[in-house]
Amino acid sequence: MNLTILDEPNLEFGAGARHVDPRHGITDYGPADATNTAVRTIRAGIIGTPAATQGLRRWLDKCINPIEAKDSRLGHLFVPFPGFAADAGFRSSFDWDPRLQRTIRDRDLRQLEGLKAQDAVTAAVDLYLAELAILDEEPGCDVVLIARPDELAERPTREVDPDAPWKKARPPEPADDFRALLKARAMRYHVPIQIIRRTTWDPTFKPASSEKPRVQDEATRAWNLHTALYYKAGGVPWRLPREASDLTSCYVGITFYRSGDNTTLETSVAQVFNQRGDGVIVRGAPAKVSRHDLQPHLDRVDAQNLLTDALARYRSEHRTLPARVVLHKTSSYTPAEITGFRNATDASGIDLIELLWLPASDPVRLYRHGDNPPLRGTMLSLDETRHVLYTRGSIAFYHAYPGMYVPRPLPFRLVDAESSPEELADELLALTKMNWNQTQLDGRLPITLRTADRVGEILRHLEPGDRPQGRYAFYM
Repeated sequence: MNLTILDEPNLEFGAGARHVDPRHGITDYGPADATNTAVRTIRAGIIGTPAATQGLRRWLDKCINPIEAKDSRLGHLFVPFPGFAADAGFRSSFDWDPRLQRTIRDRDLRQLEGLKAQDAVTAAVDLYLAELAILDEEPGCDVVLIARPDELAERPTREVDPDAPWKKARPPEPADDFRALLKARAMRYHVPIQIIRRTTWDPTFKPASSEKPRVQDEATRAWNLHTALYYKAGGVPWRLPREASDLTSCYVGITFYRSGDNTTLETSVAQVFNQRGDGVIVRGAPAKVSRHDLQPHLDRVDAQNLLTDALARYRSEHRTLPARVVLHKTSSYTPAEITGFRNATDASGIDLIELLWLPASDPVRLYRHGDNPPLRGTMLSLDETRHVLYTRGSIAFYHAYPGMYVPRPLPFRLVDAESSPEELADELLALTKMNWNQTQLDGRLPITLRTADRVGEILRHLEPGDRPQGRYAFYM
């Protein structure tokens, strides 16, 4: 066994400047693509009731100016929002065109109250899709803000908190939840959408559901929303640094999901990211659950086709192929899968492919003296192939642990790799920071796997013949 403490990976921002924290980096240096004129002004559409669109617009107008950080002794953990303006922060601003603002009538939403849950969700999605269709006829819209209807109760998925598995799972979500169904059906309009709850701009609002929402402080809400909007509009808030000697790498997460009615076996999906954070999603063939390990697996041909399609989409997006491919897979690798993946890279002229298995859990835990958990970046190597990495934990830059429960490490196993375990762990740690839905350093999973469940929820609403949007921005 061997214990290693990895340094917090840097991110790259404007003019190639580096910092470990996204918020400090953007405040001090601007976004990584600060010279990209296409996102210096963002044309945003907005759909909702009159009260919702007005309330959201008022709050976004407030966010043009700086917002003070939460009063806390943990100064690095809570960061002031610098304002969303041409001369601060993201170095960008919104252009609000009245033609891109669409209103949902209150009386139409009130009619949802007497419907069954799934019927209400479907009816609400139809209302918003009708307005999206009109916006689709207007040129130049970069992103559409969806003010989520208050009339729909929150329906959380049946998930156990990964850092608190002893807590009772929340009630199950109906197959047709508003977020996933709207995102799936809105793909036909080729503009990413951002669904925003009322508590984002109105923290005093109390949803009808029995669960009390966790409302972040105002500066954190501003950071998270504007980062997501900037990315969805085509911007690059931050990216992974790349040294001149580094090979151009592509990171592919391979996960599985079930059909909407839970009758179809797991279907594979590849989530492909480069070092800039540009992501594409590729849907593959159905998998089969092995009798030997009860995990979903692909046959040789389907494994080859999935990675071939993923690399083709990568080349279409970036006009080139990577020199190195790193696979992160949620189930173990069979010999047939390994052969299929290697055939795909060989056919594409890619010499280096590295295979990592990231199982759901590992019983190994580490403890420190005192009250704080292990440092983020703590890696325990149990043997040459089996490792655990604390991607959540105490953070030296924050001088604190930002979580609420004892964190679980991220297990990973080397199936076929040229790089050292430390180099691969450092990449995993860096990829946990490539998440544009939040800006705090507490992500457990790399971006290749982080959104697997949500991507599956959206894809299962598409028909087999439907072609899903490739850009990751349509799924986050």
